[in-house]
Order: sequence, then structure tokens, then C-alpha cells
Amino acid sequence: MNISKCYSNLIKLVAAVLFSVISVTSFAEECKDAVVLVHGNTGKPSDWNNTYQKLMSDGYYEDQIFRPDWGSKFCPSCNNHSGSEEYPVRDAIEAAVNTSCTGKVDIIGHSMGVTLAAQQIIKLDVANKIDTFVGIAGAWKGLWSCGVYPFNVWSSTCGSSGLSISSPLLDSLENNKIADKVYSMKSYMDEIVCGTGVCLVNGSHSSQIDGEIDSFTYAYGHFGLQLFTSSKQIELINTPAIETTTNTQTSDDSYMTAEEEELYGSYW
Repeated sequence: MNISKCYSNLIKLVAAVLFSVISVTSFAEECKDAVVLVHGNTGKPSDWNNTYQKLMSDGYYEDQIFRPDWGSKFCPSCNNHSGSEEYPVRDAIEAAVNTSCTGKVDIIGHSMGVTLAAQQIIKLDVANKIDTFVGIAGAWKGLWSCGVYPFNVWSSTCGSSGLSISSPLLDSLENNKIADKVYSMKSYMDEIVCGTGVCLVNGSHSSQIDGEIDSFTYAYGHFGLQLFTSSKQIELINTPAIETTTNTQTSDDSYMTAEEEELYGSYW
């Protein structure tokens, strides 16, 4: 009787251990960094639909993906990095940090969303919580079309909290850590960042980010960079830093899926 009881208890113990292992394994497979997608000036959350759908296909859940909606949709020159534009992005990053099952967050920004997201990371002091930051077509070093601060174009977007070269806002981002891994995506065909015909600021493309591991060059326009690189975006947020190579520029066609090639053709 005692032997039978011991045997029964042993079977229960083994079953419990196996169940625990399976549960932990299943949780580990489902547990991914929360992702924050920050659109650009006068943009909207749906600008990220391509990326969002690929994230969902890759096993992410809706509540792991944050798409803050910020800024005026009708007055691009009215938007900057101060006040009402900040709050939705700040709230999204805070929510992602507080709910991420891994304790880490990945952030992908486009255009002015790059500098706005970076500003909020620094203000919140959560750089140690950000695993990957991908900046797409940002004006990290400023826009020549905005002028050079303080002799800048007179608008909010180009002012002290905007994207004029050497603005106080951009100076405040310089050489600050914003993530464990930082990447940029850029184009020399970018009609916004290179709107004056010049893409370089102090010898580097304006979309390149201080401390980046890698920068990828594509032959797309400003908005094409966001639309047609979704596969690469997701690859980067899921790539350990050990697997990356430093300061490599990659041609545009290397990372286009068949679906993206079809979409690219219809875009043009």
C-alpha cells in the first residue's frame, strides 16, 4: 500500500514538473518585448499598418504594440517637440515599459517621430529599458530647409524645440544613450531630409543617429522608407547585438520581400 502510494505521488510530481516546464517554455515563446511605433509629423498610427501586420504575423499580441497618435494633422509647421506633442508618445513609452513581459521595449520611429521618441526616452530616463531603437528617415542632425539655429525658419517645427540644425532640442539629444541597440534607415532620395538637395550635416547623413550600431541605405523616398522596410524593422528588433556588424551601409533591394516589391511598384 505504501509503495503504491509513493508511486502514485511520484507520478503526480513528475507530471507537475513536466507541466511547469511546458508552461514556462510556452510563456518564453510568447513573451516578446513591447513595441512602440511613433509616426512622423502630421502622420497617423495607421501609417504603421504594414509593420503592425507583420508584427502580428510574427506572434505579437495587440496589447504588446503601442501606436501613439500625436500632433496636428493639418499644420506640419505647427508641430514641434514641446507640450502636447510630447504627451501621447511619453504615455505610450511609459505604458510599454510598465507592461512588457520581458521588461524591455523596442521603439521604431519615422521622421519627426524619431527625435520625439528619443527625447521622451531621455526625459523619462528609461534608456536602460529600451532594447532596440530603429530610426527611419529622421532628422537627427537637423534639416537644412529649417536653417541653422538661431537663424532658422520662423516656425515651430524649425524653432528651438524643432529641427533646425544645432537647435537646443537636437543638441539635447546629442551623444545621449537611448537604447542598447540603435539603428538608422536613410535615403539619399529623401524628399524631406534631403529637401534642399543636401543630405549631409557635418559630414554625416542627417538621419544617422549618435551611437548607432548600423545604418541602412535605401533607394526610397521619405515615406517609402517607412512603408517598404517593415521586414527589416522586425528583423532588427529581434536580432541580438552580437549578430550585428558596425557601420555597414546596406543597399535597398537586399531586404525587400516579394510582397514589399509588389507594394513598392504600385507606390511608384
